[in-house]
Amino acid sequence: MKMQTYKQLKTELFKDEEIKKAYKELEPEFLLVKRIIKKRIEKGLTQKELAQKVGTKQSAISRFESGSYNPSFSFLKKLANAMDSELKISLTEQR
Repeated sequence: MKMQTYKQLKTELFKDEEIKKAYKELEPEFLLVKRIIKKRIEKGLTQKELAQKVGTKQSAISRFESGSYNPSFSFLKKLANAMDSELKISLTEQR
């Protein structure tokens, strides 16, 4: 089996319309997690340090960052506050 980059794998997978559609539906969640991870790293915080600031366990941060945890709005607000940030949600109409 030949090793592929993420970009190569994504291109190959997106040839399947069902996979492409499912990915598009999950894209807002992927972007949210990616932005929170980026902010945590910019702030120089480990998962454990962020968890302490939020009042939770490191495993909860890990589950969130891996996409295996569906967070509540309250949890997201706590993450933002712990990183001296503001959580903003924007609703747009679908085309």
